[in-house]
Amino acid sequence: MTKNKEPKKKFTKKLLHKYRMVILNEDTFEEKASLRLTRLNVFVVVTLAAILLIAGTTILIAFTGLREYIPGYSSTALKQRAVMLAYKTDSLQNVVELNNQYYGSIKKVLAGDVTSVDFNRDSLSEAHRIQRDNVDLAPSREDTLLREIVVHEDKYNLLETATSRANYALFPPVMGPVTEGYNIKEMHYGIDIVVAQNAPVKSVADGTVIFAEWTAETGNVIIIEHSYGLVSVYKHNSSLTKEQGERVRKGEVIAAAGSTGEYSTGPHLHFELWSEGQSVNPTDFIDFQ
Repeated sequence: MTKNKEPKKKFTKKLLHKYRMVILNEDTFEEKASLRLTRLNVFVVVTLAAILLIAGTTILIAFTGLREYIPGYSSTALKQRAVMLAYKTDSLQNVVELNNQYYGSIKKVLAGDVTSVDFNRDSLSEAHRIQRDNVDLAPSREDTLLREIVVHEDKYNLLETATSRANYALFPPVMGPVTEGYNIKEMHYGIDIVVAQNAPVKSVADGTVIFAEWTAETGNVIIIEHSYGLVSVYKHNSSLTKEQGERVRKGEVIAAAGSTGEYSTGPHLHFELWSEGQSVNPTDFIDFQ
């Protein structure tokens, strides 16, 4: 029994044996501070410090945004946000593809080398799904009856019929002498009208701006889509007052005339008219003098 108690007493004595830690001045050996410690004190202090360090680290990771910087550790909200961003990216790619097709038609008008252009952006998303042979173009019974009613009403109408385009008058974009006329053989699909610098350029009819950008060859260009498949083009402007997607009224100022672009030699407006994708002579429809 005595032999078993002796090791325990020695172990306890070692734990409780006091040590003195002294801080001395190295040059004068003057005692600056001292601290009495036991092995038990040191063990308790080290254990408590380790517990506090582990607890503090856990709290920082679990309840702060630092966890997002730890590889392999992310919150549920962050994962949901990543999924939503992936969906939006896919949708944006589809939108960009449709816009590229749409702008392709506009570039053909700017280049002047087209015979048929489709400006209907809304139909692009469905065009690849519809087979022309599967579309039934035969008029329905209701459509036939409606046509008979319209014909009967317009038969004795002294005014132009609702389906006629003869009363669709166009507003002159600018007034001035025409220096170069419409010449389809030389691929000049519009006319050049001499105007003063920064003269107001007006829309020929109500419509929607489908292009309003700078091009190297023709400077500031604005293109407007009107009713009845009509498209008007205004080139070499010094500045534009409308943006793509805006609605404009007949006679509303859309730009200021100028001499921008490589193909311009002086202040003038290059004006084009396109009907159903075919270029037409603007002087046949508008008086510029």
